[in-house]
Amino acid sequence: MEFKFGNFAIVLPPLHITIIAIIIIFFLVKWSKQLETRRFTIFFYFLISTYIAPIFSRHTKEGVFQLWIPLGFILVFLYLYRNKRNQPSKMKACILGLCIALYQVILQYVR
Repeated sequence: MEFKFGNFAIVLPPLHITIIAIIIIFFLVKWSKQLETRRFTIFFYFLISTYIAPIFSRHTKEGVFQLWIPLGFILVFLYLYRNKRNQPSKMKACILGLCIALYQVILQYVR
């Protein structure tokens, strides 16, 4: 969406992305209230678990092929798995980050 006001404009993301972002923020705030201390860490677990990285790259005649994995999710999941004080809300935020990371991986292959 684009709202024009004379010489400038406000450009918003598509409606479905805005709705998904509102739902994600709602869930993260809800899950952060389940923690007794350091409620902001839920957001860090989510943000770190959305990171994707290429692990393999091959140049071909058609272009460059890259194999992407959700590296942030793997690191956060291993950390939470080894941690003795495992909180279910942290794992939920991590899995929500995995969903966003998989969406990013799909976008990498569709382009």
